[in-house]
Amino acid sequence: MRTVIFDLDGTLADTSRDLIDAANACFEGVGLGLPLDPVKDAATAFLGGRAMLRLAFQRLGLPEAETEITRQFPIFLDHYARNIDRHTRMYPGAIDAVERLRDEGFRVGICTNKPEALAEDLLGRLGVRRLFGSLVGADTLPVRKPDPAPYRAAVERAGGAVARSILIGDSATDRNTARAAGVPCVLVTFGPAADAMPGLDPEALMADYAQLHGLAERLIPRGTAQ
Repeated sequence: MRTVIFDLDGTLADTSRDLIDAANACFEGVGLGLPLDPVKDAATAFLGGRAMLRLAFQRLGLPEAETEITRQFPIFLDHYARNIDRHTRMYPGAIDAVERLRDEGFRVGICTNKPEALAEDLLGRLGVRRLFGSLVGADTLPVRKPDPAPYRAAVERAGGAVARSILIGDSATDRNTARAAGVPCVLVTFGPAADAMPGLDPEALMADYAQLHGLAERLIPRGTAQ
């Protein structure tokens, strides 16, 4: 069974504003204002909560103490969990593209470095959880991307085989995950880190979800093994 696995943040959905707001809340709560910009810092948002907190500490000229980042991280998660879908939207064409893959017999799933419970909640609120046969998050297994184990689990839980699968993502983490799993990688170029994607040497680039079906057909041909 041919299978397409998606990253979530920055690939299927633009979650950057809600992530930035949650990180800013940590600093606003202690009287340090809003050090992160929801537009200029969107690429950092897709690198995770710790990356955003680290950037904010640097921007404020405060010591880059990992202990302080660790202390603020639960505050970040709490704020994010309570406001997870305030601004987040699926990227244009994503739902139609996933539905087309399903209609044509592809299995689809998600492999994300967002905690599994948060990913489940977000997909449920966006009304799209039913579209995906699997969801593997940062804490589903003892390891996370770029270790290939979560990707393999996402494929297998969706009912597919790794040798007949591809990963759709938006970062070096996704590229390295695909490489470690020995599968093709498609990187999207509609996100804030678009200019960096060609340099990661993926098997394909995708500027619009209208391209997804054609790329899946090319990278996982019918009736042949990779």
